[in-house]
Amino acid sequence: MQHAKPLDWLGLLALTAMYGSAFMLTKLAVAELMPVTVTAGRIFIAAALLLSLALIRKESFGFLRTLWPLILALAVFGNCLPFYLISWGQQTIDSGIAGILMAVMPLATIVMAHFFVPGERLSTFQVLGFTSGFGGILILLGPAAVTEFGNETHTLLPMLSVLGGALCYALNTILAKQLPRESLLAISAAVITVSALIMLPAWWTAGGEVSIQLVSTEFLAVVLLGLFPTALATLIYFAVIARAGPSFLSQINYLIPVWALLMGIALMNEPFSLQAFLALVVILTGMAIAGRGRPLPGYRQQVTTPPER
Repeated sequence: MQHAKPLDWLGLLALTAMYGSAFMLTKLAVAELMPVTVTAGRIFIAAALLLSLALIRKESFGFLRTLWPLILALAVFGNCLPFYLISWGQQTIDSGIAGILMAVMPLATIVMAHFFVPGERLSTFQVLGFTSGFGGILILLGPAAVTEFGNETHTLLPMLSVLGGALCYALNTILAKQLPRESLLAISAAVITVSALIMLPAWWTAGGEVSIQLVSTEFLAVVLLGLFPTALATLIYFAVIARAGPSFLSQINYLIPVWALLMGIALMNEPFSLQAFLALVVILTGMAIAGRGRPLPGYRQQVTTPPER
């Protein structure tokens, strides 16, 4: 691990706050807006910001001629699909629960890498860690999620939807390993712009809202989602990686679900559940076991994952 300076720790805390707060902001947004509108809105805002910055810096997009299939896949599995799945799930489940469910992303990534990335083999610790993490998910789902299935208040499908978002992020991490050493700002801008082009017809055909109150909690939540965990966090993430290295930043995997749970309890008046707390402890324990000897894949809720250097 490279030596981390105070500015690096500040970046780590800023990323934790932005990523961890995304679940609370999503919960606020879907209270009044359709999930497709929330997904499209945050992507449109992030695309406008990142593409403008890339053009100001005169970034080259020549890689699109050969990498467009990969960029398209990253747009779908890194943005469009997981953002929608998480938004849809959070119509029913609490933001803290969504944050805990998303904590399985690094564990899912190491399992996928075993099958799809040459040279990435599961170690004993990683198998034990994944098993522990899976046990935590079973604790969180619990028998109630199954017995409630079919009722108006069921939570099984929404929880599985958020888990689907986590699997999308894991697959996105595997796909991003194929990226060449291009400008990360240019790649991020390209991916988020393609995401916006995908979401525009999807939002329109789904009957997305066209009249949104500009002075409302849900509109502010979408704006904040687009500016911070979707756009600004990208730049801070890359800066911290460059300065302090991936091992240092991998600590964010443990901080984000805790932050999401605390924000839900403190600001959203979500109930404190011993079941959720126990599930969080078991999942984090699994992450700690799986991460012995190497950093876990970076947990991020935004554009794409930087290629391995």
